[in-house]
Amino acid sequence: MIATLIMLEGGNYDGIIYFILGIMFGPPLVLGFIGLVLWKTLQKKAAKVFFILAGVYLIVGLGICGALIIGS
Repeated sequence: MIATLIMLEGGNYDGIIYFILGIMFGPPLVLGFIGLVLWKTLQKKAAKVFFILAGVYLIVGLGICGALIIGS
């Protein structure tokens, strides 16, 4: 019994944490950057849409991925 439990335990979970952090912060950064580019090219209405999408994705990502990281 103990031998099988030892084999199921993992070692280094840094890659999973980095992956979850990438999902949490990657798309909002990309959407925010696209919004800045559109803002500079004077397409302000489209830029506002991208800023709102980035904010919503960040809030949802912090909620869902944050719960996964904390473990609750």
